[in-house]
Amino acid sequence: MKTRIVLSLNCWIYYEFLRLVLIQSIKGDVARAAEFIKKSLEKAGADKVEICVTAGHPIVYGEKIIDAKLPTVLVYGHYDVQPPDPMDLWDSPPFEPVIKNEKIYARGACDDKGQVYMHVKAFESMMKTNSLSCNVKFMIEGEEEVGSTNLGTWIRENKSRLTGDVILISDTSIIANDIPSIDVGLRGLSYVEVEVTGPNRDLHSGVYGGAVANPIQILCEMIAKMKDENNHITIPGFYDDVLVLSADERAELNKAPFDLSEYKTDLNVGDVHGEKGYTVLEQTGIRPTFELNGIWGGYIGEGAKTVLPSKAFAKISMRLVPNQTSDKITQLFSDHFKSLAPAGVTVKVIPHHGGEPVVTPTDSIAFKAASKAMETTFGKKPIPTRGGGSIPIVALFEKELGLKSVLMGFGLDSDLIHSPNEHYGIF
Repeated sequence: MKTRIVLSLNCWIYYEFLRLVLIQSIKGDVARAAEFIKKSLEKAGADKVEICVTAGHPIVYGEKIIDAKLPTVLVYGHYDVQPPDPMDLWDSPPFEPVIKNEKIYARGACDDKGQVYMHVKAFESMMKTNSLSCNVKFMIEGEEEVGSTNLGTWIRENKSRLTGDVILISDTSIIANDIPSIDVGLRGLSYVEVEVTGPNRDLHSGVYGGAVANPIQILCEMIAKMKDENNHITIPGFYDDVLVLSADERAELNKAPFDLSEYKTDLNVGDVHGEKGYTVLEQTGIRPTFELNGIWGGYIGEGAKTVLPSKAFAKISMRLVPNQTSDKITQLFSDHFKSLAPAGVTVKVIPHHGGEPVVTPTDSIAFKAASKAMETTFGKKPIPTRGGGSIPIVALFEKELGLKSVLMGFGLDSDLIHSPNEHYGIF
């Protein structure tokens, strides 16, 4: 009977969560996702739950203050998701969740709806069992995937109710389901779009080809100059502020379990291709990067069209490490990229969003509590790791609220966040 009750409870939780991931919280359905989170927090037992309007997508706020003398944990997460493209690479529709192989497949299943809902249900369980031992505040936003554009303004306007002792964020990952870890650092981000324009219209590639600069070819040549033969980024001044770790710090970082052969097999690549002189764990954790996220221009339809295009475009992300700043790197990139353009084209750089790198303390009471909780649950002490991704608001929280964060994620690198067939384990 007990097993049946547990299974029934789990099935009900899955049903609730599946209703959340059904919501396409990218543009049109963002408000509906916020309303779902609001109702979930109210059902769980939170007080003063409200949908806070911003200049963009809303923020859901709720709290439970059981004793003003107790510590207060501010839980942050986001309900917006990445676009599902390319659609043809999904095994099932991205917003029609499927449960298979003990995983839920859907866009946002892991990033970040699954990890947000985990906190909602944990809070609900503690409320029902009268085991909540601290005050809890929730701040769940709808713009994380586009740079948290309006979060800073909202935080500055609501500092009085956002007081607390620590920010708890579950938007990261663990090494494996049997190897717990806690991120103690995140890279920053500079995200830009570039536009290269040649002639004032698309041209016949036979009539004009060979005499007029082709923007696609020029763009490719410019991008190719951004790294040298050692995959070292060539932007002047790019590395000036990079915090260089000592040999001991690098050795400690590389103690995390990592199998290069399994890594290559999982990705189906013949070899890795990173900055020379650094391990994969270092390349993805403590070194800055330059990555081309998308490139397009000219004719890409079926069949052939002999065209010399007027324009070419690319989206570029640069991950940053401690001491680098997004504004400075964006400016350095813009100046250098424009300097590479030949006279036959003009170049426009459009900054989209950025965020600052962070390193979180491991000697705080909050971190020690999180570490102890994971050790109790997993039966082994979590390994401190450096995350390769970016959560720009971590630095914002520290600047505006004076609060440090604990990055206690439960996703896996293999959960395919931002990619087709994203999923999240249910056991």
